[in-house]
Amino acid sequence: MRSSNPVFSRRGFTRDNGYAGFNTAPQAGGAAAGTQGNPYAQGNPYATGNPYAQNPYAPQAPYGAPPQAPVTTGRMTMDDVVMRSAMTLGTVAVTAILAWAVLPVTSSSYGLAIGSALVAFVLAMVQSFKRKPVPALILGYAAFEGVFLGVISEMYNARWAGAPFQAVLGTMAVSGATLLVYKAGWIRVTARYARIGMAIAIAFVLATAVNLLLVVFGVAPDGGLRSMGPLGAIVGVIAILIGAFFLTLDFKQIEDGIAYGAPREEAWLAAFGLTMTLVWIYVEMLRLVAIFSSSD
Repeated sequence: MRSSNPVFSRRGFTRDNGYAGFNTAPQAGGAAAGTQGNPYAQGNPYATGNPYAQNPYAPQAPYGAPPQAPVTTGRMTMDDVVMRSAMTLGTVAVTAILAWAVLPVTSSSYGLAIGSALVAFVLAMVQSFKRKPVPALILGYAAFEGVFLGVISEMYNARWAGAPFQAVLGTMAVSGATLLVYKAGWIRVTARYARIGMAIAIAFVLATAVNLLLVVFGVAPDGGLRSMGPLGAIVGVIAILIGAFFLTLDFKQIEDGIAYGAPREEAWLAAFGLTMTLVWIYVEMLRLVAIFSSSD
């Protein structure tokens, strides 16, 4: 199973990607799913669905030699994810601040924001089709995404003073609440949960794309689904909830990657996914703050 956010093609720690997925997690107090009733599964680490299990046919240490510590070098840890996420999100923040400080709000600002967003999208798509993470692509995506966020944040702030700051607080609140709910076990990320959520997310993106075409061709001059009225607010709330859904998939993938011993380089993919999701939530939160500020 693949999970993603706005690009809908981010690779995860799934069975088809070499890692265990939602359906292969070990059952509490027992063998992994799929091993029951298999007389050859016992004692075979490969039967658990973990491709990083120790090879039982590997050369063993000589008799009487001191026991060796388990090999952990090169495996992804939470520290790796935190460091890579700090690098990508830090790149977004720095370039956003520079864009805000250096680039003035002019008639060409909107075009610059769209151009930066398109470059970021292309880099994200290229990375999504790579078999392995490429840090240069991920950091390049973060840099152009930061320029996009800096320009549109400055534009929103010029019309609705304080909107970007409120959007940042809102993004932090949504992210923190989602993490709390996930860690408390109130949301269980299963295959069925992921399928239903992805179907809703894809339908939302398709509806948004059709709405954009209607706006461009003048059929919906007021913005349609993305208007600044009550309908736009409802759509914005739905978009933020979809962003929270993507966060739960990100948390699950990170958890599975660490548990099943994914290579350390996969921490870049975890950071990539988190960055995309947080950007999604921030942009939608920025629109929502502007809608509520306009109604005052």
